[in-house]
Amino acid sequence: MRRHIVKNSSKYFKNEECEYFPCHKVEGEYFNCMFCCCPLYALGDKCGGNFVYIEDGIKDCSACTVPHTENGYEKISSKLRAVSEMAKMNRNKDN
Repeated sequence: MRRHIVKNSSKYFKNEECEYFPCHKVEGEYFNCMFCCCPLYALGDKCGGNFVYIEDGIKDCSACTVPHTENGYEKISSKLRAVSEMAKMNRNKDN
């Protein structure tokens, strides 16, 4: 089996020295830490990840591996406009 080594870049970063690494179980050696704190959390049930709501309505993303997978960067980047629109709506609501 041939190993595919990925170097740290603007789309990929692996921090094996993090005290929480690995924070999720992911198959294979590919593990992307680029979005350590997922920017899609605020999208609630529209984030596209594997999550559950626990008591008090808190979103538990511990079973979600989207940010850490090989195509995670692209998946997250494709939804950032929705996060931006949400922030814009909230800003307009406050004014």
